[in-house]
Amino acid sequence: MNSTWFRRYTDGGTGPRLVCFPHAGGSATAYMHLARALPAGFDVLSVQYPGRQERYREEPFTSLTALVEAVAAELARGIAAEPGRPYALFGHSMGALIAYETARALARHDGLPGPERLFLSGRGAPDVQGSCAHYLLWEDADILAECRRLGGTDQAMLENPDVLEMVMPALRADYRALATYGWQSGPPLAAPVTALIGDADPMVTVPQAEAWQGHTTGGFGLEVFTGGHFYIADHLGRVAGTVTEGLLAGAAAT
Repeated sequence: MNSTWFRRYTDGGTGPRLVCFPHAGGSATAYMHLARALPAGFDVLSVQYPGRQERYREEPFTSLTALVEAVAAELARGIAAEPGRPYALFGHSMGALIAYETARALARHDGLPGPERLFLSGRGAPDVQGSCAHYLLWEDADILAECRRLGGTDQAMLENPDVLEMVMPALRADYRALATYGWQSGPPLAAPVTALIGDADPMVTVPQAEAWQGHTTGGFGLEVFTGGHFYIADHLGRVAGTVTEGLLAGAAAT
């Protein structure tokens, strides 16, 4: 699956495929280390949203729904071309919402195989976590303060005016996309869901993460790690193990 939308940081094996969705302001490189920690046979694709890195000159999406539609269309073509290859979706923070809505969009494609599992990290279920409409009132200083509070971004980058000039358009767009997102009820997913969360995450509580169970008729699992919103960096091996076990279990069952 070769496209401006996807990046690979390994050779790309012939085994199960994992499609990873970055957080707000994030780029495909957010998953470089996870890709390298997973089995060599996996084909790990990191989604590259417009407006960052080599897609810097493209206009970033300010609508999460429009972004989902664009990503789902690209994925659907790749899935249809290799219908026998099992795949799963992994999303962190804003990326968890995009992964979830992308799975819902793919389910509306007749005859298209669904994902083996969703790994939804650092985000509560959309019907319980509440609205982000207040982001519409935020200035750049508010967005940067939130980035500093959550961590996960090279803090020195946030102090570099030249770098900020490059990353702020994508950050503004992502926060607007979150602010204008409204969950619409619909059929639950058939794919199992694994929710992952840091126990000190200031953005989401364990009960909010557990609420993802109500959005699937498949199995559900919850993994709680020590740490904050970007706990993954401190638990890379365990996260990779959770993903490997979940994806291989689903692939073996098909």
